[in-house]
Amino acid sequence: MDGRPRKIIHIDMDAFYAAVEQRDHPQYRNKPVIVGGRPDSRGVVATCSYEARQFGVRSAMPSAHAYRLCPQAIFIKPRFDAYREASAIIRSVFARYCDCIEPLSLDEAYLDVSDTELCQGSATLLAKQIKQDILKQTRLIASAGVSYNKFLAKLASDMGKPDGLYLITPEQGPEFAERLDIGRFHGIGPATEQKMRELGINTGKDLKAVPLPVLHQHFGKAARHYFDIARGIDLRPVNADRPRKSVGVETTFEQDLADLGAIQRQLQDLMRTALQRLAEKRMTAYTLTVKIKFQNFVQITRSRTLSEPVADNPACALLLTELVKNTGVGSSKVRLLGVTLSGLDSGDAALKPHRQLDLFDYVQEGVGQCR
Repeated sequence: MDGRPRKIIHIDMDAFYAAVEQRDHPQYRNKPVIVGGRPDSRGVVATCSYEARQFGVRSAMPSAHAYRLCPQAIFIKPRFDAYREASAIIRSVFARYCDCIEPLSLDEAYLDVSDTELCQGSATLLAKQIKQDILKQTRLIASAGVSYNKFLAKLASDMGKPDGLYLITPEQGPEFAERLDIGRFHGIGPATEQKMRELGINTGKDLKAVPLPVLHQHFGKAARHYFDIARGIDLRPVNADRPRKSVGVETTFEQDLADLGAIQRQLQDLMRTALQRLAEKRMTAYTLTVKIKFQNFVQITRSRTLSEPVADNPACALLLTELVKNTGVGSSKVRLLGVTLSGLDSGDAALKPHRQLDLFDYVQEGVGQCR
């Protein structure tokens, strides 16, 4: 860049999974639709229509609680093939107007249109055109945020949903960040939000008033990011070549598991599923992570990095056994299990350098949401 402000568009599909279901099934239109687990299961809400949101239903909410809020809702099992198909069409629309695209998920992406000459060089007019093309091609509605950085563009896309189009200019950015409630800041999760409120930080203006050394004292490496976004500053580029960092699979059980043998078999099945997904991408992984959430919502994650790729073999099966030792598995009931493969590489694993064996574990207590 030559010093001019960037022009960033954040596109976010409105209630994407539910919108696809309402599009494909006319009988669901204008009705509360919940995509995710059944109401009589231990599952959660993946997403829901705006008709369901009026009753207080939200993503990541236990399906049973969603049912209590909205018993008339239509619960639908996710159809990921349909969502991926729609997502591919949406990305093809992006590609007509922009080369620098950073997908975040099936239903959202950043576009850097700083150098565009389309739509008279106006990012706002371009975002409007992209929204129109998505609607024409998919019959789905997108919201768009336009700003000079990723942080504010993402916030802008939340304004006026559904079917929103909101611009935050460089002149407006710092004041917009100051007025924002700290809970609205993307990148500040529930635990960090609680800690900030305990420190008297409730708005962007409060955050801006905290000196950088004090932020470092309380938030470590994230301090600089918080210092910047409180001022409407975000220097992160749109990364069109962002590599995938991990592949993970997890499951929440209908009934809590107590049998150690059953837990081990579930972990092996999860690892095989993750390995299969990795193989489809022609990649290998060197780090194996096990996630365990107990009946009381205490969550434990344990990882090990290997010198050879993770594989479906007796050695890695034994590693799964080692990772759950001394965690309470077998004596405390387990609500959720997950396996994540990271430390990804592509190409011939035999040519990769030798990797140091390492072991990490931590315990995160009081996790209140089932995800």
